[in-house]
Amino acid sequence: MRIEPMKLNTSNKFVRDYIDESKKLMSFFDYNPYEQHTYQQRLRDLMERTFHREELTNVLYQLNQRWKGSSQTLENINKLNDSNSVVIIGGQQAGLLSGPLYTIHKIISIIQLAKEKEKTLRIPVIPVFWIAGEDHDYEEVNHIFLPDSLKKHALKDERMEKTSISNRQIDTDQLMAWIETAFIELKETAFTKDIYQLIRNMAEESDTLVDFFAKMIHYLFDETGLVLIDSGDVAVRQLESNIFKTLITKQEEISSGVFQTLQQMRTAGYSVSVSVEENEGHLFFHDQGERILLKKDGDYWVGKNGECRFSTEEMIRMATNTPELLSNNVVTRPIMQECLFPTLAFLGGPSEVGYWSILKPAFRSLSMKVPPALPRLSFTFVEGYINKKIQKFGLDLLEVISKGPQVAKQKWLAAQSNPSIHRMGDQLKEVIDQNHRPLQEFAYSLQDDIHQYAEKNLQYLKMDVDQLVHRLASELEKKYSSNLDEFDLIMEHLHPNGGLQERVWNILYYLNSYDKSFIYQMIDKEYDYQQQHYVVYL
Repeated sequence: MRIEPMKLNTSNKFVRDYIDESKKLMSFFDYNPYEQHTYQQRLRDLMERTFHREELTNVLYQLNQRWKGSSQTLENINKLNDSNSVVIIGGQQAGLLSGPLYTIHKIISIIQLAKEKEKTLRIPVIPVFWIAGEDHDYEEVNHIFLPDSLKKHALKDERMEKTSISNRQIDTDQLMAWIETAFIELKETAFTKDIYQLIRNMAEESDTLVDFFAKMIHYLFDETGLVLIDSGDVAVRQLESNIFKTLITKQEEISSGVFQTLQQMRTAGYSVSVSVEENEGHLFFHDQGERILLKKDGDYWVGKNGECRFSTEEMIRMATNTPELLSNNVVTRPIMQECLFPTLAFLGGPSEVGYWSILKPAFRSLSMKVPPALPRLSFTFVEGYINKKIQKFGLDLLEVISKGPQVAKQKWLAAQSNPSIHRMGDQLKEVIDQNHRPLQEFAYSLQDDIHQYAEKNLQYLKMDVDQLVHRLASELEKKYSSNLDEFDLIMEHLHPNGGLQERVWNILYYLNSYDKSFIYQMIDKEYDYQQQHYVVYL
């Protein structure tokens, strides 16, 4: 395996300035994550705070044991009881078979950075992945895409439309049938049967989609000590009870602070992919499976569309007695995460780090600092046979990954006709124009209808040329169809749906081709987190 950095051209001003350590942008954060002394300072700051480690580790132990976490994972959970231990944390929704590749990339980033910081700081640094199980968007997590197919493999489920992913019970027969159809799209390899059986076993042993996701992640990263937490689990909500109460009492300070900071970010020219209003409660209320966003209306907390209404006292009682009825939104989730875990650093996607830029006043309201926030690593997998095709046509890999090979494909096809068919057609039409002009001039000297007839005659002649050019181009495409198919294959693997591979493909295709050993090879590498992208040659 060979891994090389690649600088993708991005139009995202926030990403460019953040990686370049713009002082103006960094002022919205408490730490510069690219400076080495940052992590020593962060450790000192964490030592001034207290965490309910025993209660947290008890819940983490129960969850990860249920998901068949490895002995390394359970050992890391025990290490959290050490007052010197810290975590590197990040999270994502519970996608089927881990969801798009960027979830895998995020976890690799978390594990690799935890290894690096444990080595340099000489304290236990534990990788933690936060599963956003309270999320209700089933359509976002119910499918995968596989190369060589471009078909959306969706697990349809009309039941419990408003149920959180944590509580969405698995229909085992439906899931087994879905697994079957996904594997039909894969080529048989030395790894297929084992992976197929492993996934079927995971499905049979899972009650919910979060269980299925967690078991898959533990299988992929079993030797890394990765610790998982489900934010939608009832036991986790019990841990969060007192924090919910604090968030309720500090609502006004949090809401006004993040709203004003968002305006400052926009004034500074940064587009942040989050919308907040000054009267938002930044909490959800769960009613019979439906998640309702709360807003503040005077002294009351009301549903966004008037579905419910609570006084602050009622909200505090709810947080005390039934915290499972509450959950966080994008503003309060980072705060909740910070209160539960001694966080050395947060790893997120570029848009996640973007909206963390408005959270400084929210953290300040609870006398905390925003932890160092690093954009996760981004990868493109280039298989050997795909790389050979890239070299065959002399393609620029950066161009292919950024924009796709379609322009190069058209240029290559045009070069197979010398001179170009379209050029010859244009030249012929110029000759026709020249030689037709005397006839038009003579027709004009007679009468209007004859002149109009001559003009139409010229148009017909040109149309005949265009039809001939189109037919010749079509025949040229047929002659070189196998070569053009190779361009399309490159596009499908490296720039699917007009974007990065990591946003479309699922890890199953690569597991089937290479087993999971390549993931560990990636984790063993060292990375520069200021590099935007890496190419992994498989």
